Amino acid sequence: MLQNVGRPCGLRPHQLDLLRATVASECTPAEFDLFVETAAHYNLDPFRRQIMPLIIGKHQPGKRRAVILVGIDGQRLIAQRCGNYRGASEPPKFVHDKRLKGPANPLGIVLARVKLWQQDNRGDWFAVVGEAYWDEFAPLKEEWEDDPETGARRRSGRQLLDPEGNWPRMPRLMLAKCATMQALRAGWPDHYGGLYAEEEMDRARAQDLAASQIVEMERERRRLAASAGKDALTLAWGDWNLENVPLQDFSERVISWMEASGRTPAEVADWAEANREALRLFWAASPAAALELKRAIEARSKEPEPAVPPVQEAMA
Repeated sequence: MLQNVGRPCGLRPHQLDLLRATVASECTPAEFDLFVETAAHYNLDPFRRQIMPLIIGKHQPGKRRAVILVGIDGQRLIAQRCGNYRGASEPPKFVHDKRLKGPANPLGIVLARVKLWQQDNRGDWFAVVGEAYWDEFAPLKEEWEDDPETGARRRSGRQLLDPEGNWPRMPRLMLAKCATMQALRAGWPDHYGGLYAEEEMDRARAQDLAASQIVEMERERRRLAASAGKDALTLAWGDWNLENVPLQDFSERVISWMEASGRTPAEVADWAEANREALRLFWAASPAAALELKRAIEARSKEPEPAVPPVQEAMA
């Protein structure tokens, strides 16, 4: 793709407008500018999916982040320009553990290892190894189930492999792509620093709600709120899991949810932010109970202080 003065990525105004409306439709103006400048820097074509933006946490206040992805064709183009790169001379290696086989890991894969080659200043070739662990990259989603007592949706404590995409069909290939990108960033940081493969971000993509889901969830919230009456408030227990909770049960239900096994401080903080309006209404209806609940939420959402290792005296 040609570089033209005054035209980022060599694109004309109407092409930039098309790019903004398609490939980068979820970007803010600043994120779009960053993406276009990055594409121009690496001389990659966004219309051929050599490079693309991914917005992580777009539905989670305070966690939004723009990540630049490079497709396999873009990775190969950059590698060809390095001058000291040679591809893998043997297939990827995999470590398996049959005890890990299950819905979250169909083949029981522990890790994938890829070996690339780099030439040093003397002309000698040496190996650059990249490793990717299944539990760090596979797009896992939490399983939800119905509470037999309340009928509300709750986390089961188990994880499932996201059924969308190629991970269920080609798990070894997908993990090997992650390992390859790890090796590329380790061996050629000037060329690959700050860039990620699509497969590396599949987990973040799987755990983020789509805009259409947010719209439907908001419609359901409004419908429940309209039918709740003055003695109940609408709470969101998770994605698509809305419930009208009676005021007399409000504190007990929230505390029970926070005390469930595996609940992290970050999850509690995100839940409180998502239910800010319901908590405000509860404060107005029951100030005393709301104060105790507020203290409980603050305690549960606070990250623990890191342990300070004991100071060891130097040997004489």
